[in-house]
Amino acid sequence: MGGKSIVLIGVPTDCGGAQDGCLMGPDSLRTARLGDALSELGHSVEDRGNLEVDRDGTADHPNDAIHGLAECAAWIRLLDPVGYAASGGGRIPIFLGGDHSISGGTVAGLARRACALGREQFVLWLDAHPDFHSLETTESGNLHGTPVAYFTGQPGFDGYFPALQAIVPPGNVCMMGIRSVDLAERDDLARTDIAINDMRVIDEHGVGSVLRSFLERVRRANGRLHVSLDTDFLDPEVAPAVGTTVPGGATFREAHLIMEMLHDSDLVTSMDIAELNPFLDERGRTAKLIVDLTASLFGRRLMDRPTRSY
Repeated sequence: MGGKSIVLIGVPTDCGGAQDGCLMGPDSLRTARLGDALSELGHSVEDRGNLEVDRDGTADHPNDAIHGLAECAAWIRLLDPVGYAASGGGRIPIFLGGDHSISGGTVAGLARRACALGREQFVLWLDAHPDFHSLETTESGNLHGTPVAYFTGQPGFDGYFPALQAIVPPGNVCMMGIRSVDLAERDDLARTDIAINDMRVIDEHGVGSVLRSFLERVRRANGRLHVSLDTDFLDPEVAPAVGTTVPGGATFREAHLIMEMLHDSDLVTSMDIAELNPFLDERGRTAKLIVDLTASLFGRRLMDRPTRSY
């Protein structure tokens, strides 16, 4: 992987979750020197700052649990064209969240770009949760639990989220690190061909084997690969800055191996970083870890990793 043209786009959202603080995620990653880490690897980095939307709208839904619907829909409406434009001309956009509802908009735009190029869009979903609720099935009302259902074209979003111009076929989604699935999600996922690699699969087969087979599929299809990294993919012992902690997540080395393999594949065309909540962090350790992981994806070698002190 030679020097890339990387675009950083901040998406300071809190509307999709119940815990305030994720809107500080983009600036936390900047404070942890994400741009510098990528530039030092020989990449061209353009930081376009943080996007803004009108946060004052309201929207009703029969599911009374839902909150933040108007704002989440506004972000998706904004991010679709931003994702489409930013992924043109060989650029690699990295969207700095913000809660994981951002992926509804980012992936929608990226799927349109893939369609315009006559290629397939693939998604590697690194998360403790499948985020496969519809607006009708979510009991928490947290819309960060809906993006995969939305961008794969599942029912239940019409009239509330923007109509999709291109979807990601469910069979092009590979989930890794899953360990918390609601019953409604389980039933709906069973009707799709999404590859769900929970932590038991990873424990039994290792991340290398699981990821290698997916990357081979992407390569055979000449696909475009989006990596969506939720901070709670990682074990909370190493990444505490998340409001949806689930024990038993990916270890430091498992996460780095994934990123190193992604770098070696030279297939990644875009990335989300979601659910980093610096309000819950310990002296910036999670933000620094996310920066380190992103640097591994873009070429930092094992022996070049900096020593950390906290």
